[in-house]
Amino acid sequence: MAEYILQTFGLTKQYGNYTAVNNVNMKIKKGDIYGFIGRNGAGKTTMIRMITGLVTPTKGEIELFSRKGEKNMNAGLNRIGSIIEHPALYPDFTGYENMELRGKLLGIPDKKMIGSILEVVGLNDIGKKKVKHFSLGMRQRLGLALALLGNPDFLVLDEPINGLDPEGIVEMRKLLKKLNEEQGITILISSHILGELSKMATRYGVINNGTLVEEFTDQELKLKCRKYLSLRVSDSARASMVLEDVFKTANYEVMPDNVILVYDLLNMSGEICLELAKNNVKIYSIESKGDDLEEYFMKLMGGGHYA
Repeated sequence: MAEYILQTFGLTKQYGNYTAVNNVNMKIKKGDIYGFIGRNGAGKTTMIRMITGLVTPTKGEIELFSRKGEKNMNAGLNRIGSIIEHPALYPDFTGYENMELRGKLLGIPDKKMIGSILEVVGLNDIGKKKVKHFSLGMRQRLGLALALLGNPDFLVLDEPINGLDPEGIVEMRKLLKKLNEEQGITILISSHILGELSKMATRYGVINNGTLVEEFTDQELKLKCRKYLSLRVSDSARASMVLEDVFKTANYEVMPDNVILVYDLLNMSGEICLELAKNNVKIYSIESKGDDLEEYFMKLMGGGHYA
């Protein structure tokens, strides 16, 4: 049975008559990089604030590390590192001094740990440079370093690549994958940069108007978004024989009304039509179909702009 780092049960947050998060049942398995996707105002940050204990749910339950209840929740929060919106940094302090101060607040006197974490995030050579002189990418990496203090098992990151340049995005992606693969840290990451998220997420959750629309794995997403040729023919049985005998493929599905979906041979529509015609199969239509990543998420969120 899978071990869940986080499960929520009917999690709801209301502000007066406004429901920011509505009856959400989320599951994040140990070892996941969970991509959390939704428009601005969809409920991502409210959800993350409840998970990290910054906001009290109106109703519902949160289970952290297989434990429920307020006492266990508080214990579980000690195993979480987080960046929510912008990391809280002291601009007139160096990166090391920011880490040292946070370490004291957390009761972590080991200064060797600070140095090793700064090395992990690529900030071990910043010297006495003050944070106010850091680039955005350096600030984000320092925020991640602060989140790693205390050796967390679960990282919760709200838009950690927002505003980074392409090089900074690649660096952050590599760093998060390294933390996941080498240190076994489970990660929840919200982002609107879908193409980048798809390069590291192993599981996804899509939220729209406060409701969790769907959860699926990376492999399931690839199946949902794969391209295919849709053929409507006069005889699907004979057309199937042609696909197998002439084109040596079984990577197709026969649908009702003599429609065949072919998942390879995507650039061979002309050759397919020619061979079917030779075998007395009439072709009524042939189309290239299939959503790309952004189109699929847009459909889940009812169109409009994602964020």
